[in-house]
Amino acid sequence: MKAKWYVQTLKYLVLALFTFIFGYPIFLMIFSSFKSNMEIFTSPLSLPSSFSFENYAEVWEVVDFSSYIWNSIIVSAASVFIVLFVSSMAGYYLARYNFKWNSFILLFFMIGLMLPMRLAVIPLYMMMMKLGLLDSLFSLIFVYVAGGIPFAVFLFYGFFRTVPRALEDSARLDGCNDFQIYYKIVLPLMKPAISIVAIVNLLNVWNDFFYPLIFIRTDALKTIPLGMLTLFGEFDTQWNLLFAGLTISSLPMLIAFIFASRQFMDGLTEGAVK
Repeated sequence: MKAKWYVQTLKYLVLALFTFIFGYPIFLMIFSSFKSNMEIFTSPLSLPSSFSFENYAEVWEVVDFSSYIWNSIIVSAASVFIVLFVSSMAGYYLARYNFKWNSFILLFFMIGLMLPMRLAVIPLYMMMMKLGLLDSLFSLIFVYVAGGIPFAVFLFYGFFRTVPRALEDSARLDGCNDFQIYYKIVLPLMKPAISIVAIVNLLNVWNDFFYPLIFIRTDALKTIPLGMLTLFGEFDTQWNLLFAGLTISSLPMLIAFIFASRQFMDGLTEGAVK
């Protein structure tokens, strides 16, 4: 009994340690967003002397942060929606219908997981230039959708194969067509998979700096990671505004994860058991 109590206490101590390690940078970022630039240098690890929202107001007005947020929201929402819609239909079709090229199409999607898209940045740039999509949000959506579909199809394919066919057969007896079975019967059972795909792609798109740097030139079309560069000067950096901007940009991700965390954890657990 004593040994079990000791082991349980040790587990909680280890969990508390890791919680502190991963949570401390977040709290440090939030506290620093209320400090002045001088206070960040003189007392970087202490609490702010006063909680003022001047940094947030300044970064919102001076840096045009509202435009960066709306661009990130548009690109992220469109990319995640298209990835979910296309990959769920493709995964369902590959899992439920056997045809001649079934395995080859699945292998085609698997190749997308093996080859990083950033190695093809020059052909992608030339393609966007020929299509007239350079310096537009459509170029980012196009790239993010192409990069997110392989993983999503692979995940949906595995989840759809765990759904009993008896549910679909009973729905066909009730008069449902194939799309109605997919939309009304099977897709509602895929909430864990949908949450995993949505969160993974949302994090990748929202925090990506590489592709906006390559394809976007106009300041009004920049996303948050690229727009934050305006706070870095050649000889000086406005760290107080930078921390305020980082705090604002991280709030949507925290809110999204809070609402989808239950389904996300259920999906991970179910996948591990399977």
